[in-house]
Amino acid sequence: MSDKPALSEWLRTLVSEWQLIADLAFGDLVLWVPVKNSFQAAGHARPAAAATLFYRDIAGSPSRFDWESAISEAFNSGLPFIPEGTSQYEGINTRFAAYPVFSPNRNSDDLPLAVITRHTNLGESRVPNRIQLNYLAVANQLLDMVSAGEFPIAEGGTSTKRGAPRAHDGFVRLDQSGRVVFANPNALSLFNRAGVDGELEGRLFAETVSALGANNSPLDEGLPLVLTGKGSWRTDMEFSRLTIAVRSIPIREGGKRTGAIVLCRDVSELRFRERELITKDMTIREIHHRVKNNLQTVASLLRIQSRQSDSVEVKESLAQAMRRVSAIAVVHDVLSEGIDQKTSFDQIFKRILLLVPEIAGYHTTVKTEFVGSFGDLSAERATPLALVLTEVVANAVEHGLSDRSGTITVEANREGKHLGITVFDDGVGLPEGKVGSGLGTQIITTLVESELRGKILWTSPIRGGTKVSIDLTV
Repeated sequence: MSDKPALSEWLRTLVSEWQLIADLAFGDLVLWVPVKNSFQAAGHARPAAAATLFYRDIAGSPSRFDWESAISEAFNSGLPFIPEGTSQYEGINTRFAAYPVFSPNRNSDDLPLAVITRHTNLGESRVPNRIQLNYLAVANQLLDMVSAGEFPIAEGGTSTKRGAPRAHDGFVRLDQSGRVVFANPNALSLFNRAGVDGELEGRLFAETVSALGANNSPLDEGLPLVLTGKGSWRTDMEFSRLTIAVRSIPIREGGKRTGAIVLCRDVSELRFRERELITKDMTIREIHHRVKNNLQTVASLLRIQSRQSDSVEVKESLAQAMRRVSAIAVVHDVLSEGIDQKTSFDQIFKRILLLVPEIAGYHTTVKTEFVGSFGDLSAERATPLALVLTEVVANAVEHGLSDRSGTITVEANREGKHLGITVFDDGVGLPEGKVGSGLGTQIITTLVESELRGKILWTSPIRGGTKVSIDLTV
């Protein structure tokens, strides 16, 4: 057995859509691609409401000898090949067929991209009812469209793909004029709950559903395409107490549209939960925004208090407190701009570096360089890390470069969940090679070891200056 071969973009699109065909056909589908002088299975879809023939995935396997001739016939002729009678697979009676796969932009002399085989398990076969007959008829039409390069169809629509309707959720079959030929019980129940009286069959689908006055706000421009089956579209229809996701697939034969199917599903609870999540996300964003505003107010009060004090020590303490509050405010400001659980710490840190000129004052010129990337961090880790780096950079400015100009370089190296951070400065270095014991150093050590569960190391390289190394698991 060899590795699965690479698939073209069109085949990937087909594989993303062919579960619908497998469900309607009540059989397994296998995608075969040419490999040297044979064929190899590149994909496998099992039916949702029928017994599968293959209990193990056969993707990557070579074709069986008794399938090879049918697959080759479909591939070389470019036409579906449906052998007469039945065959055996591991003692199970089966029905087998092969369909060539073409892309829409095929030339007349092109060979197929691949071949799809359809395997129906007859071991549990029953007398087909009306539902099965309609499903099987549409499955045959879709497989013929695959062979003509007309399926999958490029879909339009503005609604989310979560809760996309499947074949057995709700199935409506339309003729060329948009009149309902068949509706399965699930579809009939859905539209009865929406307000349709009686049966759907024999009625114009667009006219019947439009009369219900669906509360589409704003109105989806593709809704008429869905209800008439004239285009491939996906949207939601909202009623007073019901939301129905609908998807239309035109059926084409010989290049002409001969009908359509409309798949529908009750997504009321799903959409309700989505709206709840959006509301909660907006609330969280608003909270972050208000916290940021409050912290900026606190920073402003500290600044005013600092200006009114005549004590140098008081001014310095208030400036440090103001800087720490501002760093936390930056984190909340970034968090208020998005609804993700994680945020780009690069964006936060670049804004923290803007505080450096204020720390340095006017008597020195300090340049900052940032190399690498922190990646995305959760809010719980972004806040303490922002404080740590603010203090480390502030220490480099206030102590290492207190009476000179220089450069502070910050390097971030993210590999998976490991984050290594190094801060260099070309200042005077550590006094006597020892780390200080001030409040800033205590804050850094406590946050790194307790809050971030990391390690930190201060060193003075031979070339001078100070190097701070931080290792974290994020």
